[in-house]
Amino acid sequence: MEKDARPNWENPMQFVLACVSYAVGLGNVWRFPYLCQMHGGGGFLIPYLIMLVLEGVPLFYMELAIGQKMRLGSIGAWSAISPYLGGIGLASVLTSLYLCLYYNILNAWSFWYLFNSFQSVLPWAECPLNANMTGPDEECERATPTQYFFYRQTLNISSSIDETGGMQVGQVLCLLLAWVFTFLFILRGVKSTGKVVYFTATFPYVVLFIYLIRGLTLHGSANGIKFMFTPKMEQLADPRTWVNAATQIFYSLGLGFGSLIAFASYNEYNNNFERQAIVVSMINSGTSIFASIVTFAIYGFKATVNFESCLERTRMLLLNTFDMAEELITLDNVGGWLEKLNSTYPEQFAGLTGVLEECDLEAELGNAVEGAGLAFIVYSEGIKNMPLPQLWSVLYFFMLLTIGMGSMLGNVTAIITPLRDFKVVSRNISIEALSALVCVFCLLVGLSFTTRQGNYWFTMFNDYAASFSLFFIVLVEVIIVSYVYGITRFEKDVEDMLGRKPSWFWKILLVAVSPVLLLCLFIFYIVGYIQGGTPTYQAWDKDLGRSVVMEYPVYGQVFIGLLLVSTISCIPLSALYTYCRRKPRPGTPEQSQTALRELGETETGVVPPSEHCSQD
Repeated sequence: MEKDARPNWENPMQFVLACVSYAVGLGNVWRFPYLCQMHGGGGFLIPYLIMLVLEGVPLFYMELAIGQKMRLGSIGAWSAISPYLGGIGLASVLTSLYLCLYYNILNAWSFWYLFNSFQSVLPWAECPLNANMTGPDEECERATPTQYFFYRQTLNISSSIDETGGMQVGQVLCLLLAWVFTFLFILRGVKSTGKVVYFTATFPYVVLFIYLIRGLTLHGSANGIKFMFTPKMEQLADPRTWVNAATQIFYSLGLGFGSLIAFASYNEYNNNFERQAIVVSMINSGTSIFASIVTFAIYGFKATVNFESCLERTRMLLLNTFDMAEELITLDNVGGWLEKLNSTYPEQFAGLTGVLEECDLEAELGNAVEGAGLAFIVYSEGIKNMPLPQLWSVLYFFMLLTIGMGSMLGNVTAIITPLRDFKVVSRNISIEALSALVCVFCLLVGLSFTTRQGNYWFTMFNDYAASFSLFFIVLVEVIIVSYVYGITRFEKDVEDMLGRKPSWFWKILLVAVSPVLLLCLFIFYIVGYIQGGTPTYQAWDKDLGRSVVMEYPVYGQVFIGLLLVSTISCIPLSALYTYCRRKPRPGTPEQSQTALRELGETETGVVPPSEHCSQD
């Protein structure tokens, strides 16, 4: 596209809100609290904040600078630096495509839960009757009502990935609705997106603040918050803690997907992206911690309720077994009575083996639940025990929808913007038609996630479609900018846009700290993947009423390999294709010109001006 034909954000605030709406996603609400819980609460915050400063902020700054300077999407921007680097943008587009394929199923689930919230009794609050109408459903009794509603009534999930089944009509309709909304939001490109982000970027904070106030008033919320901020320092010695912290930064800020480059390409040339990079990064990380406080307050409430229910069952068991007066044993002194009765009546107490439960509040709080389990099961469990649960359910799932839709704007923009930069596309296909084609394609492929085994494929995409490729893409990006394009030229570009050179802080991080850290984390990730053995997933066992660990079948492992290789292979294959396409035939005049140009590049280390986009 011609530069003067490229649309701009109406004002810098639209760009900031678009970045916030995109960066603040479902990962802030479920993945960050899960990782925080899994890695010892406050112990995870330390590597997270370190990775934010040393990697997140400088790489965010770098991608905004590239997009604003080149005024092109990811493919065009990297091709402008060198024709051989277009594969970096292609890898980003493919990663964003994978994300789009499965991400909107989360919005479909949010629609499903939202619609089911308008009932006099929440459908996940109690077990439905069995087929004979004689009692509660057996699977629901073995599990919990919230688990049953998610796995059986929402997903109608199969027992393994090998067991096939048809599409669930409710999920199909909700997925269709999610893609219709996505299409409407991106219909006119940056013009419509710029309007939508005013709502998608701000409304979640209103709901989170309401939930924070409500959460802090819940019984046991302090237990959850205390658990979150109590560090387990031994976790700092575990490389997985640092790898997960870095991965969360990439996912949370949207690094490597190409969305930030696409958003920044619609900026005015002299826009102060440096300040915006710091502001958006701080808002994003602050939101993760803020959302975690809300989550752990509800988590503490749920854990305390479960703990006290366990104590009440133990109390009643002791009263009935030892024929004691009811007022003797209370929830506060159950533990003391257990020790006293065990020492006084050892034989009778031994008869309770296998019946007596072990009640442990720390175990309840440390029972980490990831992904959909946290967003749709744990939260539902907490909501159903609140006064006016319908109100809190509507607020929560509408907030999830808002967050999810805001992230989808960035995901789809990362695909559409690079495609629009190809003149053959921009001249022959309107932006409305291109948006419709992308949305319809993603919808049709995404229907596979609405089948009975679809949740297992969703988990596969969620675990393997982006993490490995993001590490590789961002590592290549920072090496190219610092050592191929050159930090000196990057300095001049920044000075041209902002009127001042970047400080030593940015240069040290981009040239030394970030590349070394990324390389170490990339190696740790590969080693951890190899040592992990055969990839596994959580399969729902309806007979046990809980999830069990199963290994992926051979075809699943092959598909995982294809997911991992497909994105990173774009970079060398694209470079090879460009080389073969540009290589002059022997004996032609172009051969000597190419040889002279390549010699000049080798001696000076500078890419010729014709091979990168400069702003006049």
